[in-house]
Amino acid sequence: MEGTLTARDKVGVQDFVLLDAHTSESAFVDNLRQRFSKNLIYTYIGTLLVSVNPYQELGIYTVSQMELYQGVNFFELPPHVYAIADNAYRTMCSELNNHFILISGESGAGKTEASKKILQYFAVTCPMTGSLQIARDRLLLSTPVLEAFGNAKTLQNDNSSRFGKYMDIQFDFQGVPVGGHIIGYLIEKSRVVYQNEGERNFHVFYQLLAGGEAERLAYLGLQRDPQLYKYLSQGHCAKDTSINDKNDWKAVSSAFSVIDFNDADLESLFGIIGSVLHLGNICFEEDEQGCAIIPDTHEIKWIAKLLGVHPSVLLEALTHRKIEAKTEEVICPLTVALSVYARDAMAKAMYGRTFTWLVNKINSSLVNKDFTQKTGIGLLDIYGFEVFDKNGFEQFCINYCNEKLQQLLTERTLQAEQAEYEAEGIQWEPIQYFNNKIICDLVEERHKGIISILDEECIRPGPATDFSFLEKLEEKVGNHAHFQTRKLAGPKGRRRIGWMEFRLLHYAGEVTYCTKGFLEKNNDLLYRHLKEVLCSSKNSILRECFLVTELENRRRPPTVATQFKNSLSSLLEILISKEPSYIRCIKPNARKEPSKFDDFLIRHQIKYLGLMEHLRVRRAGFAYRRKYEHFLQRYKSLCPDTWPHWHGPPGEGVERLIRYIGYKPEEYKLGKTKIFIRFPRTLFATEDAFEFSKHQLVARIQATYKGCLGRREYVRKRQAATKLEAHWRGALARKEIKRRKWAVQIIRRFITGFINRYKPLCPDNEEFIVFVRRNYILNLRYHVPKDVLDKSWLRPPGILENASDLLRKMCTRNLVRKYCRGVTAEWKAMMQQKVVASEIFRGKKEGYAQSLNQPFANSRIGVSTSNLSDGILVIHVSPEDHKQKGDAILQCEHVFEAVTKLVMLVKEENVVHVVQGSLQFYISPGKEGTIVFDSGSEEQVYKDKNGQLTVVSVRRKS
Repeated sequence: MEGTLTARDKVGVQDFVLLDAHTSESAFVDNLRQRFSKNLIYTYIGTLLVSVNPYQELGIYTVSQMELYQGVNFFELPPHVYAIADNAYRTMCSELNNHFILISGESGAGKTEASKKILQYFAVTCPMTGSLQIARDRLLLSTPVLEAFGNAKTLQNDNSSRFGKYMDIQFDFQGVPVGGHIIGYLIEKSRVVYQNEGERNFHVFYQLLAGGEAERLAYLGLQRDPQLYKYLSQGHCAKDTSINDKNDWKAVSSAFSVIDFNDADLESLFGIIGSVLHLGNICFEEDEQGCAIIPDTHEIKWIAKLLGVHPSVLLEALTHRKIEAKTEEVICPLTVALSVYARDAMAKAMYGRTFTWLVNKINSSLVNKDFTQKTGIGLLDIYGFEVFDKNGFEQFCINYCNEKLQQLLTERTLQAEQAEYEAEGIQWEPIQYFNNKIICDLVEERHKGIISILDEECIRPGPATDFSFLEKLEEKVGNHAHFQTRKLAGPKGRRRIGWMEFRLLHYAGEVTYCTKGFLEKNNDLLYRHLKEVLCSSKNSILRECFLVTELENRRRPPTVATQFKNSLSSLLEILISKEPSYIRCIKPNARKEPSKFDDFLIRHQIKYLGLMEHLRVRRAGFAYRRKYEHFLQRYKSLCPDTWPHWHGPPGEGVERLIRYIGYKPEEYKLGKTKIFIRFPRTLFATEDAFEFSKHQLVARIQATYKGCLGRREYVRKRQAATKLEAHWRGALARKEIKRRKWAVQIIRRFITGFINRYKPLCPDNEEFIVFVRRNYILNLRYHVPKDVLDKSWLRPPGILENASDLLRKMCTRNLVRKYCRGVTAEWKAMMQQKVVASEIFRGKKEGYAQSLNQPFANSRIGVSTSNLSDGILVIHVSPEDHKQKGDAILQCEHVFEAVTKLVMLVKEENVVHVVQGSLQFYISPGKEGTIVFDSGSEEQVYKDKNGQLTVVSVRRKS
């Protein structure tokens, strides 16, 4: 709960006890509205749960939600109906005592749904055995049956419970549900014969007509249209789109089979339902004497058939009344009005007692045959305080019941508060509160209360009327401070009270009751003649409900108010013996619209549910209390002495914590096991400080956690690396061993092969010889001769000498072929020249052998001559040969012949250059000279002044 206090500005507080302005109804409504707007429909007042009907599915009733609340501390999670159920169950199991959960509120506030959710919670979370599954199913399926016969559509609610229901769920010592018991209170029998505009009769009538089998309806003499039956059509809404009667009938039918109803029971039960519908359609007319007659006996015959009575006897009982004198019986005819009353009384009596039989039948199926001691949790789903524009006898009984329950709630709350104070050793401070015992006494006191006065008026001789009852009230209780009538009220109040009305000042406010119909409804008489007919019925249910012994008993049966008072007293005795839990249901608007919050309507309910009074009682002492362990566990981070761990007693830790925070003495008290905080603002300040410190703690925790994760990851990786290394080293070692084994085998085979290398090929030397061959061939590729002149060759092993010789020959042939293919024409010519040179000089001239490896050039000379008629020619020697002395200058008379023959010898025409003017020649390496050609009268050769050789020739005529 404390965890949501930081968001209190957005979603309000989860417990109204923590409201600063706890006496302000506006603050109460604002907190309720704030939470309702966020779909937070549950809020606590201490241990009391306030529930606002959302009128929509919120997804908060799943199995996961049930498991979330199972076994959890009451205030640890947000408010929820499951928290109430789980707290009651756990306390019952641990302390072996009985509990009850009181659910109250207006019609449409969600009481029935709350009780269903609690039953579903027990069904899902309680331990279960296969043999007890049937008991659990019967317990759950009793709800749709009781809703069909006890609920109806009203203006406030489509499924309004028209009776009070107390269901006791029994558990064995292991906490397993083993049985149950249901008690019904004040079924609204008047609804059977009359409905207000916009309302319907009990659901079962419409369900039977909509979903019943055709054969069943034919047997009952019914038709599917509910408009054909007076008891179903008075509210003019027999068919409602929001209610699916056909589907509901299927659920009820399946429930009947589980709850152990046999075919005879169902035949009798629906025979009574059909009889009630036929009764409503009986029409009375007045004869000449003013007596009632039934002209059409069609309905009478159906009723007689279904109830197993004689038609004429039934007809007489509906139109006549049997009056007993001292010694004789007189049968008097009835007027139309009295016949209508008798008919309606018969219908109400049949339905009311059948409902009681139905509850007893369900109880017999839920009873546990094991008589060992058991504990139980009771669910009291009962009408809340009702205040309408017109309040009658039913509202009087309902509000009396709520008055008694409010008295019980206040007393038990005060007792619980006082017991807790005493147990914790804290001085009890008397709480001022309104004790409504004075109002309860006004209603129920013997001989003086309103119920006693009403009973006296019902039985006194003479013409008693509702007005005479009102006069008797004014006479007997007129001086009571909480009672008013028009006659007794002051001038202002008189205008708001009618002549037939009286006003009671209840704990929740003023309620004005109209006395019209009080006597009739309280008497609820069934004429003796009709009772005799019902006692003689062959219907098995009616035989159980109407015993013949009733006819023999001449005493007047107790009135409805007295019966209700007695049953309420019995209920309170049951509740007083149990530990209480409370749920107050509120409807947010009258139109059943989701998300709509009607302030006026809700203030009205807050007032009449007594929520402000309950809150005031809870807040009279301390607003907040927690066990030392829980308080210290949550807030220990606010004090260095208690953070992170407190090793001493929790009480001392809390004392040191609040001293460090700075609580003032008037703000708290320390009990034996709990701390009590008086003001909500003190708790809010503590929670805000905790929220502030939480961010710092989170940062520190995150850092520590990240460091922890880092170290953990490092250790994990280191372990993984160590393992990986170990595996890898193992793998390498295994691989090395395998390699060494292989090497040993290879070496052994190699040695064996080497020893036997000269033997013929066999398994012993086969691998060695193959290896030697392969190795020699692979090595030979790097030693193959590159040309025909290279005579080197790799020496072969002895076993490959023949093969080596063959390979050498092949290689030599290949080189020769390759060489021959690569010889050009020029190279061939040069080789021919070499052959000629060999013939000329071999053995005759020194240096010939050295010249063999020097190829002859194509031409080592060049010839130059002028364009004039001189006989000069120059033979140029290559200047690259530094051993030559220079070019040769020749003078020849037959220059043309000499040059031509030189060209033919060289076989290159382009070696001759005919120049004009001059030409250059080499005198010696690195030294050049020039010859100048000119023409003159006579031929001459001379050296001019510049050192140049000049050749003059005579120009000839062409």
